[in-house]
Amino acid sequence: MKTPANLQRRSFMSQGTALTATVAIAPGVMLYDYARARPAGEAASSAVRWGMLIDTTRCATGCDACVKACNRENGLSGETRPTDSQWMRKVDLVQEGTGRKISLPMMCQHCADPPCVDVCPTAASFKRADGIVLVDKHRCIGCRYCMMACPYKARSFVHEPVTDHSGHTPRGQGTVESCTLCVHRVDQGQSPACVEACAGEGKEAILFGNLNDPNSPISRRLHEVSSVKLRDDLGLNTGISFVGL
Repeated sequence: MKTPANLQRRSFMSQGTALTATVAIAPGVMLYDYARARPAGEAASSAVRWGMLIDTTRCATGCDACVKACNRENGLSGETRPTDSQWMRKVDLVQEGTGRKISLPMMCQHCADPPCVDVCPTAASFKRADGIVLVDKHRCIGCRYCMMACPYKARSFVHEPVTDHSGHTPRGQGTVESCTLCVHRVDQGQSPACVEACAGEGKEAILFGNLNDPNSPISRRLHEVSSVKLRDDLGLNTGISFVGL
């Protein structure tokens, strides 16, 4: 489908990535593994694929520090009405048979083959070369096809005028939005807000880093533990994996 010629990719979604460094959270374990900001004008590279490993055994029921940090960082209200945006939410599960309770954060899974991108008629939903899935608000027409296609219910529609912008996360009524992995922070060599908040609570349940680097802390950890991807049967190759499910 052709799109109007005057529709341009929004400059704030510039193709970018960051390089590596380390912050220790325990002996031999690092919270994230990058250090310097992406040089201005440098495009995102497929040599990097950003992702997360979430350890549900460290994620406590009732703790929503990650959700609150996401809301603060991105100018979200934090309300849970059907008309409110939720880029991250906590989900509590009970395992059948054993009654074991599991709590985990749920957000965009940043699929390698994202169905939201496949169904978008204007190319507003797109995936950067480094694996981060985003929405170009200039192209989004609010059709919500992407919301129907997402098996994780990770996208929200902005029903009302937005008056409290965060500055680095443009938002607008009539568009769809979801977790960006705090792309504005990642491109400046910082960790996503949820990762820092979880570590600040002493939980350290979220490990963030470059999945394409076999020597990165997240890659090494994925080789050490048993992890799963949500709805792996769909073949979407998500960037988010979970321990303890």
